[in-house]
Amino acid sequence: MQSMKRMKLAAIAVFAAAAAMLVAGCDRNTAEPPPPPVPQVSTVTVRLEKIVLTSELPGRTSPYRIAEIRPRINGLIQKRLFTEGSDVEAGQVLYQIDPAPFRAALANARAALARAEANLPSAQGRADRFEQLVAENAVSRQDYDDAVAALTAAKADVEYWKAMVETADINLEYTSITAPISGRIGRSSVTDGAIVTAYQPAPLATIQQLNPIYADMPQSTTELLRLQRRLEEGLIGQGNEDDGRNKVSLIQEDGTPYPLEGTLQFSDVTVDPTTGSVTLRAIFPNPDGVLLPGMFIKAVIREGICEEAILIPQQGVSRDPKGNPYALIVDAESKAAIRPLTLDRAIGDKWLVAEGLNPGDQLIVEGLLMLRPGMEVQAASLDGTQEDPNAPACPLDESADKSDEGGR
Repeated sequence: MQSMKRMKLAAIAVFAAAAAMLVAGCDRNTAEPPPPPVPQVSTVTVRLEKIVLTSELPGRTSPYRIAEIRPRINGLIQKRLFTEGSDVEAGQVLYQIDPAPFRAALANARAALARAEANLPSAQGRADRFEQLVAENAVSRQDYDDAVAALTAAKADVEYWKAMVETADINLEYTSITAPISGRIGRSSVTDGAIVTAYQPAPLATIQQLNPIYADMPQSTTELLRLQRRLEEGLIGQGNEDDGRNKVSLIQEDGTPYPLEGTLQFSDVTVDPTTGSVTLRAIFPNPDGVLLPGMFIKAVIREGICEEAILIPQQGVSRDPKGNPYALIVDAESKAAIRPLTLDRAIGDKWLVAEGLNPGDQLIVEGLLMLRPGMEVQAASLDGTQEDPNAPACPLDESADKSDEGGR
């Protein structure tokens, strides 16, 4: 009996303890949770800057001048007188055609000219005598006319053979095929002993002048119209005439910058209907022959100066599900606010903002994860100091020059 009594008492004690724990748990569930911590974000102050706007356009190089070497007479190539791939000078002999038949033709023409000139005094004297005799009616008028005709024929014969001598002399000169321009000559399509014809379709070799050299870049008409519109609206300016407005920088195929600047020559006046673009041509000095025709390049062309540009770090720009860019700023109530953006282009690691932000805005660049518009935030600048979201806009930085930054 005592044992059962003790067991009942133990069961009651366990039940009471469980009830107490249940009541305590209910009390904890009904207690309000602590408020979440205020998110900490890092901001930068939006400022106005003076920048040089540039466009980066792909293109290819082309020779300044090009000459295809063709023979002007028929003949046999006696000797090639240049090294393939070398630099040649204007007037340098490149090929020698066998001159023997052309020397013989010249000698034949000279001999015929001498014969014609020898016959001329006799015809002249006969015509002079007949002129006196016909006045005295000593000879018939027909004989006199025949003498005059013979003199005219003799003179024409002399002129004909003079022309033949000149032609034979020119053809003899053409046996030496010379370089019409200075430049670098390529591969020869013929060897010694080859038969060539005058003005044949296939060139014997090609000479290209590489210093200076052209760079041709296609630019879309959309970009061209946008640039013209921005100039008309005064959003960008051309600057002074001597501030390098027409200067062009070049980036080589391996990504290294070309050390010498070029000059913009012209913009084509015809739009390519297949690509909707016009061609821009720039000329670059190429004293060391580093640039070769057909090379792929990128040209950085100066568009103009934007006096009041807004540049923001790219990490401060997000995009909605439709791909539209936006940014979050800290408003006057220390809350996150959304600002839809219109972006112009990327310049280095920053975006050039056309619309959406104002000078003095505190742009959130760090702490954007899980951040929503309207949430209260604790803002600090990237250097660790607290910033005033209502700070006035910074003055225009006249010394800022972004001309070395990439364009599009």
